[in-house]
Amino acid sequence: MSSDLLELTAAQAAGRIAAGELSAAALFAFYRERAAADRAGGEDGLNCFTWVAEGAAADAPAGSLGGVPLAVKDLFCTRGVPSQSGSRILEGYEPPYTATAVERLREAGAPLLAKTNQDEFAMGSSNENSAYGPVRNPWDRSRVPGGSSGGSAAAVAAGLAPWALGTDTGGSIRQPAALCGIVGLKPTYGSVSRYGMIAFASSLDQAGPLTRDVRDAALMLAQMVGQDSCDATSLQFPGEIGVPSAERLDGVRLGVPAELSGEGIEAGVKEAFDRSLEQAAALGAELLDVSLPHAPHALSAYYVLAPAECSSNLARFDGVRYGIRAEGAADLLDMYTRTRHDGFGPEVKRRIMLGTYALSSGYYDAYYGRAQRVRTKIAEDFAAAFEQVDFILTPTAPTVAFALGEKTGDPLAMYLNDYCTVPMSLAGIPAISIPCGLSGGLPVGLQLAGAAFSENKLLDAAHALERALAFDGSPAHV
Repeated sequence: MSSDLLELTAAQAAGRIAAGELSAAALFAFYRERAAADRAGGEDGLNCFTWVAEGAAADAPAGSLGGVPLAVKDLFCTRGVPSQSGSRILEGYEPPYTATAVERLREAGAPLLAKTNQDEFAMGSSNENSAYGPVRNPWDRSRVPGGSSGGSAAAVAAGLAPWALGTDTGGSIRQPAALCGIVGLKPTYGSVSRYGMIAFASSLDQAGPLTRDVRDAALMLAQMVGQDSCDATSLQFPGEIGVPSAERLDGVRLGVPAELSGEGIEAGVKEAFDRSLEQAAALGAELLDVSLPHAPHALSAYYVLAPAECSSNLARFDGVRYGIRAEGAADLLDMYTRTRHDGFGPEVKRRIMLGTYALSSGYYDAYYGRAQRVRTKIAEDFAAAFEQVDFILTPTAPTVAFALGEKTGDPLAMYLNDYCTVPMSLAGIPAISIPCGLSGGLPVGLQLAGAAFSENKLLDAAHALERALAFDGSPAHV
């Protein structure tokens, strides 16, 4: 029975529950036991979780998600449950309310199973910046799962959770999905409420699903989208998210930008990507070369804009309102300084300093203002490309999962992991990563990006490719 449950996608499990062939309580107990074992496993586990439900599922209304339990990234506020954003400065913090995205999924029938480990305040590409230790990749425990949603990605890939909620600022859903061999979707910016998400960069942060397959991603997204009175940046999604069913790509025009699919892409990743292009053509798609001339500047712009926003957002963590407070301070300023020194990790401190500098008098226009103008050019490049093609195809990440500790001493090398994903984040457009093969025994991700609010068409195209590529993720199950 246990092995049967492990092979079920979330949609299949919901279907069995609806048919009376499986109880929601039994499914929750199965995954709770697996998640708790990983949390208790220490060095023998993957370290995917920061909190696991202690008993039976909390009451969740009956709904379209059928009682299938949900793992949630640690930066989503969940009432009465530790919500720490991977940081010591929020250690033990239990919010008095629940994030809108989490609450909508609960109301649709997905009870909270666990909170997942992450890079501190979502700042990282490897999940090595968490104050609660690094997450390990289930394909190879000596390697990273990607970040910052690495705990969510590894949990789904390992079969410790049927699906999970993550966030994507510059690629933090798509990149770990690629490195762990699962599906990760970043929706159109504003289509999912950010209320209750502990902020990193407000103009970029977006919640999205990490799942076994594309249909599960669509099932989750359908319950998450929509305007929220608590979030002024949220937008009403035009129409409903449907269940993807396409098996062919006849008439679909796929654009391949040389700027994001050539130089800098690891040989094994490039081979898997090229095979995916061949498969897309075999399904009837038309492959076209497109240009995104400002995409090579996206990473530079991102690492000005995101730290600038983080510098502002993280000013609230001062030891006064919530989280830890340094003891023995001489005065108020000393208390602020000591609290932030003790509470923040090295990467967060680095980005706060970079962002504060970029926003400082005399440098604002030279750095922040210029980066915003580059962001506008990148959005214009995508708009021009979508006049020629339906979707853009690129590798999701330039490499497969790298070894733990391999890039921690070189921040620039670490930042390059987001090279293929950051342009879509800056443009605010939806993008999905699906597994497309292996390189050296490790998963490779294929990224599809579309125009704003094209999620239904994007999911259909991803579903057709997913069926044809027939990736087997079972070796990651633990």
